[in-house]
Amino acid sequence: MPTVLAESFIAAIARLSGDEQKQVKLTVYDLQTEPDRPSLQFHRIDKSKDPNFWSVRVSRDVRIVVHKTGASLLLAYVGHHDDAYRWAERRRIETHPKTGAVQIVEVRERVEEIAIQPVQGKFEFPAQSAAPAVRLFEHFSRDDLLSVGVPTDWIDDVRTADEDLFLALANHLPAEATEALLDCVSTGVLKRREAEPVASMAAARDERDLPLFKLRPPETPADRFEFAFRFERPPLAPPIFEGPQAHPDTLRRFRVVENVAEMEAALSYPWDKWAVFLHPAQRDLIERAFSGPVRVAGSAGTGKTVVALHRAMHHLRRSPDARVLLTTFSEPLANALRLKLAILAGADTFLLDRVAVASFRGIAEELHQLVFARKAHLASREVVRSLVGKAMETAGIEGISPQFVLSEWANVVDAWQIADLDGYAAVPRMGRRARLGARQRESLWPVFDGVRRALDARRLMTPASLFATLTAHYAGRADKPFTHIVVDEAQDLGVPELRFLAAIAPDGPDALFFAGDVGQRIFQPPFSWKGLGIDVRGRSFTLRVNYRTSHQIRLAADRLLPRSIRDVDGLEDDRKATVSVFNGPAPEIVIAATADEEIEEVARFIRAACDQGIEPGAIGIFVRSRDQLPRARAAAAKAEVEATELTGKTEGQADRIVIGIMHFAKGLEFRAAAVMACDEEVIPAQERIADVSDEMELDEVYATERQLLYVAATRARDRLLVTGVAPASEFLSDMSATTHS
Repeated sequence: MPTVLAESFIAAIARLSGDEQKQVKLTVYDLQTEPDRPSLQFHRIDKSKDPNFWSVRVSRDVRIVVHKTGASLLLAYVGHHDDAYRWAERRRIETHPKTGAVQIVEVRERVEEIAIQPVQGKFEFPAQSAAPAVRLFEHFSRDDLLSVGVPTDWIDDVRTADEDLFLALANHLPAEATEALLDCVSTGVLKRREAEPVASMAAARDERDLPLFKLRPPETPADRFEFAFRFERPPLAPPIFEGPQAHPDTLRRFRVVENVAEMEAALSYPWDKWAVFLHPAQRDLIERAFSGPVRVAGSAGTGKTVVALHRAMHHLRRSPDARVLLTTFSEPLANALRLKLAILAGADTFLLDRVAVASFRGIAEELHQLVFARKAHLASREVVRSLVGKAMETAGIEGISPQFVLSEWANVVDAWQIADLDGYAAVPRMGRRARLGARQRESLWPVFDGVRRALDARRLMTPASLFATLTAHYAGRADKPFTHIVVDEAQDLGVPELRFLAAIAPDGPDALFFAGDVGQRIFQPPFSWKGLGIDVRGRSFTLRVNYRTSHQIRLAADRLLPRSIRDVDGLEDDRKATVSVFNGPAPEIVIAATADEEIEEVARFIRAACDQGIEPGAIGIFVRSRDQLPRARAAAAKAEVEATELTGKTEGQADRIVIGIMHFAKGLEFRAAAVMACDEEVIPAQERIADVSDEMELDEVYATERQLLYVAATRARDRLLVTGVAPASEFLSDMSATTHS
């Protein structure tokens, strides 16, 4: 039978032990296939204010809380006996009288007086920061607060809340209400979410006889066949609620699961719940048709990757002729995307035959093999460095550092595939030295021409020339290898990669979909997408709700970046309106007197995380470069835990903490993360500053170094420690005014 799965159930099952989770899943499968089985022991939870809450016995001490109305069965919560009963006694499920969304509401009268404790690293309230006792929402009417989903029980609490009380209240309110109120504090605007007014659930139905969730009638056999044939059936069946239960805020909280295979897909993978329960803003971007290239932006943790994954699956299900490329900047991230896409496919594994998941370079190498029937042999950076040095000697170049010439080759000449001196004179050099005159370019050109000739003689390609070769092959052809291309971590696309993706994408709507965050750009210099024919103006969207990173960690990390970031084409990413949906401990920022003291601090942090039940594989330690890795290894050893090192090609293991450089942290997440060795001469990297010759280039170095630290810090979901040895990096004082030694 179709079963409604609540977000609260997914969150609760994750808190049980492995053996308990297995027992719960077996009971859930029995509930779905044979709900009337005598061995399933249902007991009404008499003390609950909602008469439709029942418990189902899983084991001697574990109970599932279900909501039974008519033919509808909703899995609401699971936990140990007393915990499960307390949860049900303090909640009811109802339709909000103003917005029409179905909510799980905490009963105000059964909640003990909320303890107000000062929250370190709390949200910045611009208008009230000097007077924290000011009531934040008292000037809004009851109707205003109802319009954003605040339950009736909680209106008075919200209207009288000051800063501290509101942060305590936030954990008791439905997510859409918390997000709207946080957004209001940030922007001063309360964005109403109300639908057509609906009657209260008690007035609209007989509570004992009518289902809270009304499902549409099943399709006819012919309809089912056509539906399956068109590959439109989702991995977890779409919510098939009618009327007010189809409200977007209902759909983010509940899912209808039609069979055991879909239930197994929903319960068997340790993937964040927000990959299943989509925010309405995410769902709209996934399902909407667009007339041209699309860009989805948003700060770390706002679900850009989730949107990219669902968008790829949307294309596969919508059309049996779809051939989809899902791509990102590295192979480890591509491997992670591949696993998550398989989860979304569920039992429909045949869909995966029509999608390629690979890194930018990986898909280029595959296509080169396919098109030219030979492998592309790529020159390593060390080989290119050697060829640049030899070419400089041959050309008699003096007074310019080899590092700069290598960078000029990689980021200008090779990236833009410049063929002659005239092309070099005309190429845009954004982010490069502003005062490289015509004579200097003329003197350097023999070096670059010599490097290219040397590569050709060795039959070697660079990644840029690999992309350029394929771009030239596909650019004029009507037959393309893919119908849709979805790009994750799009901020780290370079000129050759973007040209390549544009060349292998078909003309027309819905061909190119990019997800990325300009604030996390660490690998590529800026350039104009519009100048390369990729114009996303009018089709650029920003996600505002952060699901992954606690409010306190996000706030500290955001201090590293401008509140608004504008790209070369003038598109602005306004980060100040982003809100996190949960609180956590304030990040610790420690400046130690010595490296030994720092190692002890990090070891203490690791031990504390393990003592709090965080598995080793959910803990990460990151440093700026390989030179600082010995300090990370020493901290792991001091904490007496095994560690595995990220190399850019390998992934972590569940029973070992992860250590690695900040660059390899991109795209990963951990419940607890330590970012260490943030010393004064480590970040920003001194070798990068040494090659700077003007203010423009210095600004770019500082910006990308800040963004690199931002990437590392936002890998932490719940707990973050940032450390350095005195005198520490200036970036640490920017992150928090509470930095201590």
